[in-house]
Amino acid sequence: MADEGSGGGPVPFWRGDLDLYVEISAPEWFAMPADIVFVNGPVFTAGPARSFVRALAVTGERITAVGDEATVSESIGPATRVVDLAGRMLSPGFQDAHCHPGSSGLDLLRCSFEGCASAEDAIAYVARYAADHPETEWILGGGWHQTWFPRGCPPKEALDAVVPDRPVLVYNADGHGAWANSLALSLAGVEASTPDPADGRIERDGDNRPQGTLHEGAAWLVERMAPEGTDGDVRSGLLAGQAYLLTKGITAWQDAHVDEETHRAYRALAASDELIGTAVGALWWSPRKGMEQVEDLERMRSEPLGRYLPTTVKLMLDGVVENFTGSMLESYLDGAGHQTGNTGIDFLEPDRLREIVVELDSRGFSCHFHAIGDAAVRSGLDAVEAARLANGWMGTRHTICHIQVVHPDDIPRFRRLGVVANAQALWAQDGEDQRVLTKPYLGEERSRWQYPFGSLLRAGVTLAMGSDWGVSTADVMDQIDTAVTRSNHDEPDAGPLNENERITFLDALAGFTSGSAYVNHREGVSGTLAVGMLADLAVIDRDPMASGLIRDATVAMTLVGGRVVYEEV
Repeated sequence: MADEGSGGGPVPFWRGDLDLYVEISAPEWFAMPADIVFVNGPVFTAGPARSFVRALAVTGERITAVGDEATVSESIGPATRVVDLAGRMLSPGFQDAHCHPGSSGLDLLRCSFEGCASAEDAIAYVARYAADHPETEWILGGGWHQTWFPRGCPPKEALDAVVPDRPVLVYNADGHGAWANSLALSLAGVEASTPDPADGRIERDGDNRPQGTLHEGAAWLVERMAPEGTDGDVRSGLLAGQAYLLTKGITAWQDAHVDEETHRAYRALAASDELIGTAVGALWWSPRKGMEQVEDLERMRSEPLGRYLPTTVKLMLDGVVENFTGSMLESYLDGAGHQTGNTGIDFLEPDRLREIVVELDSRGFSCHFHAIGDAAVRSGLDAVEAARLANGWMGTRHTICHIQVVHPDDIPRFRRLGVVANAQALWAQDGEDQRVLTKPYLGEERSRWQYPFGSLLRAGVTLAMGSDWGVSTADVMDQIDTAVTRSNHDEPDAGPLNENERITFLDALAGFTSGSAYVNHREGVSGTLAVGMLADLAVIDRDPMASGLIRDATVAMTLVGGRVVYEEV
């Protein structure tokens, strides 16, 4: 691995081909002038003490000095670039513990509802997109919001009115439902007599006919009819997604849905040196297949390349609360306080899940669980407990993602079982989503159990943070602001959601740096600022702690391996 700052020679103490930091004495390396020096901090080290220093030096792809300005200034040579932070904050590069750069990047290139704010905006946008792309056989894309439509279910007739002659299938922002027009439903043979699949539900009108919204696995009934994406499509999506993440200071991420096509695309980008950030692949566990897929996962894990590390397995345990597919210990209410008998959907039955996790854990795979409802969270914890009992502690770092509703009895189990809480902070705010789609169907007590970040930290649980982009923004400062305030700035009268679950700015920033590095087994090379660590860095345009305007802060510069890959103009 060559370094511009070292005259083109290999870094003498970094075995990039093995992705390992090798302890080799290299006094000559540290005596060399730095390529870039940051002064006039604050510089957040993200170490155990959550300390700040004032300056940092980078030589090649490594941090070579951290501390006060007088000490770091000794690294300055005639060709060193000196960056005066002028009070701006320098942080480890952010690491997103759960996002979807490929599909989200591809959505940016397709029919994306980015910038739309209502049903009217969305329908008008589909009409414009169809007119601008007359050659497109299927109109595909995503990003609409459930709050734009009654009960979160847009009707097929709204799409029929603007695109009657081509099939349309567009996913909502959280990816747990899709909106189809009549032609798409007809081509897929989805009609009144079509049964709901085991992992989803067809929304129906009063005559039992498909209404136009397809929940969870029901969307696959139509998606399978659409043209398959090519390797080129996936590659383009990943490149677009990566470019966007780098502008947000995100230098590493865990891709929460890596299938065979995505695996090939990541390896191709790594081979061509187009993969700039570090991508930890969460390999997709298909609920439609059995244990035979373990061998495919083993094969993909054996094929890392450069900054692409396919080391984790993603397991979907349930859906989401808003469409009543999140798995709950007790049934949803009907909006008027009455039990409905519907407890959601388990995509993997608990007994089967335990078998799967015991096997994956025995092979050294860390598991990445999607769990929204309290029953799904408990099922994930039970599966990890079974694995710990069967296999002992294997060094695996299992993580439960989303953690929307967590029964209080289960909070201390995270720490006891060594399970990382993987939080998506932007959702932990009050407002229309909660008022219309969530609280009436959970009831008062369960609503208080939502997004218990503070309780988890107080219980000693390791916290990692992820955006779930493109379900929500990839903007780290916006997410941290919500974690700190638990408030919706677009609806200030709504007040905070479960105010006692607030966390501090530094807790949240650590979740996006050292916490996410830990869950990715990357804490030895990234996530903190110390001598010898990779110079993956983010410069924030202010000190958010001093200004108090966290959500208004932006990323001014991003470095990966000591190289500036984004700089605000």
